[in-house]
Amino acid sequence: MNKGVKTCLWAAWIVLAAVAAYGLGERAVAGKELANYGSYVPWGLWVSTYIYFIGLSAGAFLLSSMVYVFGVKSLARVGRLALFTAAVTLGMALFSIWMDLGHMWRAYEVLTRPNFHSMMAWMVWLYTGYFLLILAELWFELRCDLATRAAAGGALAPLYRLLSLGWTCPTDAAELQACHQQSLRVLRRLGALGIPLAIAFHGGVGALFATLSARPYWHSGLFPILFLTGALVSGGALLLCLVSLLGAGGSEREQKELRVFLARLVLVLLVFDVILEWAEVSIPLWYGVGSEVGLWKEILFGHYGYVFWVFHLGLGVVVPLALLLKGQASRFATGLAGLLVATTFLAVRLNIVIPPQTEPHLRGLAEAYSDARLRFEYVPSLFEWAVVAAVVAAGMAVFWLGLRLLPLLNGEGPEEDAAQTVSSEPVAVAASSESAGDAAEREGSAEPSDPDAPPAIQASPA
Repeated sequence: MNKGVKTCLWAAWIVLAAVAAYGLGERAVAGKELANYGSYVPWGLWVSTYIYFIGLSAGAFLLSSMVYVFGVKSLARVGRLALFTAAVTLGMALFSIWMDLGHMWRAYEVLTRPNFHSMMAWMVWLYTGYFLLILAELWFELRCDLATRAAAGGALAPLYRLLSLGWTCPTDAAELQACHQQSLRVLRRLGALGIPLAIAFHGGVGALFATLSARPYWHSGLFPILFLTGALVSGGALLLCLVSLLGAGGSEREQKELRVFLARLVLVLLVFDVILEWAEVSIPLWYGVGSEVGLWKEILFGHYGYVFWVFHLGLGVVVPLALLLKGQASRFATGLAGLLVATTFLAVRLNIVIPPQTEPHLRGLAEAYSDARLRFEYVPSLFEWAVVAAVVAAGMAVFWLGLRLLPLLNGEGPEEDAAQTVSSEPVAVAASSESAGDAAEREGSAEPSDPDAPPAIQASPA
């Protein structure tokens, strides 16, 4: 990452943090009084950002499963980054929905006094299991790296010792290889367990909307599928942006191949998602019948039609498609395309959550009562956006700490590490910093060590 990009990111974070301070302060003092939603529109911006971040998390995790479960070699270098991204965005999603609760400090009761007839209770329990599973995968992926850093000493050694749970990475070449193979087996099993879990909790979010038969716009069997494809698109786009921005270890040629593969994957997923969305839109509009026709016309041609045409279709589909078709080899083009798809997908979530609530169930209901909280119009207030800024700023801070403290971007394979272990212990210590995802890339092969590897990690003569 060059200095200019770092400066821009720091400036953006400082602005977000300043806005976040206002939002969190008002949330603590005034509660939800400054929010523009009310009795008729109870779900607003914070629910939209919740399902948006949940989608990012599920998509990133499912892509990590392509590495650990299906052994997709082209993605081996982003396995640990995808897992960490899934964990961070899950935290952002839960932070966002926590801000939406009327009694925030009672949130724990869904764990202590759950109502298992409620789909929301099931979702919280699924989130808990999903988060624990991600932590377990990250530990098995990083345990040798953490043990190596703990053994190296320094001010952060106690932290790494705590994170490694006292694990000691073997230095013998055969034992080290066996350790890597054990990590691969465990990661494969955990990833296989996590796939139905990720599908269940994010498909469950779609099912939560789809089961509300009183809202015809939501009451569709396609909704859970749309949520899953949207998760893959947005999560894949976020990873493409991060890889283009940060790199993922290895030579420039290997990084380029990774970007091209991710770009093509996002391209295919984006086209597939657009096809599904076209089916969802075109069928009710074709004959102009059905209770959801008016809502679709409002979304497409109403006061806020620009959210669909400009942010979603223009910046979120057309521009990224052009960039991905023409500039797959360009770091800037792939990074910008990933950023646009990932960020503008919030427009999709807003168009899912808000429009169906702005239509009265009964004719004349809007005029029957008069109160500030009894309105069918809804535009997020500055206060609501400030709370979202707090969620984003917190997520950026945690992600930055992860990049600083954890080896998320290295990309050495087990063969090189095993060779280094034979030479001497200091070299073996350096060798243990490797990715189990990359071990999957080279499993069953015996490629020579990378000639482009820096001298510090080359095997020394016996």
